[in-house]
Formats: sequence, structure tokens, C-alpha cells
Amino acid sequence: MIHADRMQVDWRERLGDVLSLYVVTDESLQRGRSEEEVALAAFAGGAGAVQLRCKKESTRSFIQKALRVKDVARRSGGLLIINDRLDVAMAVDADGLHIGQDDIPLQLVRKLWGTKKIVGVSVSTAEEARLAEKEGADYLGAGAIMSTPTKRDVEVIGLNGLRRICDAVKIPVVGIGGIGVSNAGAVIGAGAAGVAVVSAVVSAEDVAASAREILREVQLAKGRRG
Repeated sequence: MIHADRMQVDWRERLGDVLSLYVVTDESLQRGRSEEEVALAAFAGGAGAVQLRCKKESTRSFIQKALRVKDVARRSGGLLIINDRLDVAMAVDADGLHIGQDDIPLQLVRKLWGTKKIVGVSVSTAEEARLAEKEGADYLGAGAIMSTPTKRDVEVIGLNGLRRICDAVKIPVVGIGGIGVSNAGAVIGAGAAGVAVVSAVVSAEDVAASAREILREVQLAKGRRG
């Protein structure tokens, strides 16, 4: 098991490998499947973490879903990361939280939740990346790498922007935004520790097979990088 509150003291050094394939849920893209169904298949396909993103849910409903996905994560040996909502993450004792630039400040997350849990931050520039690392982020979600239907209003930073972010920090960077089998290797080649995927996995007819295929590209790229 690799849950943050049960890891050895060196768990932060292992986080880059755990996040090689990081699946983010999106109910509108899941072809009618529940979040726990998607999570179970994603973990079966090799994902190390699943981020539960429920933008339109009530707090109660979000917590109920999070508890079900947490159970899947525990049985699968993976991590449950909550998107945006520190209250939900604390309520269900999730492994971690992912926040954006307009969400609750990272320093306040650390004050309220301590240092034992994983906290990731979305960044799009090297400056944001350096600040997040300084304030205690465990990993960064950098993007959008490519244009993506899940977030049409975000700036596309491309592989060059990703490379600048990776070069600016020492903590793991996960590329996100329009990533699939065809470009996962290039994201790793630009310096990322892993890829965060939404539609390429959760919209797939076979979630586990899609996750497995993307993870294979990531591992091959890591092997070439040495």
C-alpha cells in the first residue's frame, strides 16, 4: 500500500513514480460510469493515483462519492486525491488535495492539514512553479500541454512551457491537458515525472486497457530518459 499517511519517511522521493499515470475523473465524460467504477478500472490499468473532481456536486454528495472512491483506492493500493475542496479531503481523510491558482492558498492548506498529506498545485509558468515549491507543494500539475475539451479557457503552454517548469523545480511535475497515447512519451521527454489524463482514459470504452497503454508509453519514455 502506498497511501500518504502510511508511507515511510522517503515517500516524497517515490511520488514521481506513483504519479507516472494520474487519472482525473469527469462525470460528463465517463459514459455513464460511476467514479468508483472508473477508479477501479484505472487502478487495474496501472494508475497510481486518481483525482476526484466533482465541480457540480453538493458537499454531501461529494463526500459520499469520495468515500466510495477511497474504498476503491484502499483495495487497489492507489492514492485518492481530492480536487479543490480541502473540507472534503479532510472529511474523508484522503491521501491528498490538488488546488489551482484561485483556490485555497497552499500555506493555509498546510496550516490546517499539516505536512503528512500530499498537496499538488496547478501551474502554467516557471514562476508559479517555483513559488508553489517554496510554499510546500509536493508535486505540480503543469498545463495545459495541449488544447483540451475539459478546460477550454486555459492557456496552452506546450512542451516548451512544460520543459521550463520542470527545469525550474525539484519536485515532481505532472503534465496535464490533451494527453493520450500519442503524446505521453513526449511529455515525459520534456522532463515530467508523469502524465495526468482525463478523457483519454475515462472516456475510453475499456478504461483499464487505455490506462495500461498510456502507462506503457510513459515507462518506455522514462527508460529512454534514463
